Amino acid sequence: MADARRLVGRGDSRTDADWADEFRQLGVRTNADTPEDAARARAFGAEGIGLCRTEHMFFGEGRIKYIRAMIMAADESERREALEKLLPFQREDFEGILEAMEGRPVTIRLLDPPLHEFIPATDEEIEELAAELGKDADELKERAAELRETNPMLGHRGCRLGITYPEVYEMQARAIFEAAKKLADRGVDARPEVMIPLVGEPQELSILRELVEKVAADVLGDDTDAVPFHIGTMIEIPRAAIVADEIAEHADFFSFGTNDLTQMAYGFSRDDAGSFIKEYLKRGILRKDPFQSLDKRGVGALVQMAVDKGRLAKPDLHMGICGEHGGDPESIYFCHRVGLDYVSCSPYRVPVARLAAAHAVLRARIRGIM
Repeated sequence: MADARRLVGRGDSRTDADWADEFRQLGVRTNADTPEDAARARAFGAEGIGLCRTEHMFFGEGRIKYIRAMIMAADESERREALEKLLPFQREDFEGILEAMEGRPVTIRLLDPPLHEFIPATDEEIEELAAELGKDADELKERAAELRETNPMLGHRGCRLGITYPEVYEMQARAIFEAAKKLADRGVDARPEVMIPLVGEPQELSILRELVEKVAADVLGDDTDAVPFHIGTMIEIPRAAIVADEIAEHADFFSFGTNDLTQMAYGFSRDDAGSFIKEYLKRGILRKDPFQSLDKRGVGALVQMAVDKGRLAKPDLHMGICGEHGGDPESIYFCHRVGLDYVSCSPYRVPVARLAAAHAVLRARIRGIM
């Protein structure tokens, strides 16, 4: 209990989170997609970025037309032409984020959502896009119809895009390494971590790791020591947890995407579950909303399995969590108990996560005594 008393009643100017850092074992990172969010989170004590979602960058002014041109391209040559125009924007974004987190890891997730999310929804918007791109409107409407999926959450997204359209991931990897190299040349310590999303088959990660490593070699040449980097994957498909030992052979790290892992384990749509979750909570079918607090018996069992299998195959495998659960104190205690290295949460929840990580240590000690 002496440890617990040291967290209260202090007479100096340090915050509770500062004191908590003396006790916690879990690292605390942030989910950030802009240099501003990265800097804000660092001011709150974030020790890196656990999730940078590259797709959010495509919606910026002057960019969306290029991603749409890439999607609507008739062939690889047209896709590469559009991607070449996107490259400077991505490089600039990564440069800003890596610099804001100088000396700390930045986990960058390559393109994850299905392509249809970027295309116009109405015929009128498609006709405007056709005029802008100098293409036939009917052809674009046909292409847009081809891209729409019955269940896009389970469709052509994540690493599946990287396999079928490798030029997309090539561009993103090039932007990451060119940004890191530019910073390194200025004496800035940039530490990118490239995350391949939605892996369920070990070969998916093997193929895309090789692609990323080739781009890194092209950009960095013989100066690979100047930019230390890692390549890993997001564990968000139940099958990935089951075959985690095989996936670990191709990974430097695992990041648990518990939002999708919860969706797929329960068969609940995170976007639609609100229509019945309240009734389930009211009737005691669910004790807590599984999208707010990690379901330890089900989803947690998958996480534990992946941790055990991953570390059995590769003892030094680095592991963290980047779903919304990374800011929930009860979920953070679970992450501490199963042996994760860090949690990642929104910038404003970083101080809460730091406190919760310290409480997890004290809670485990008390339970050990009792």
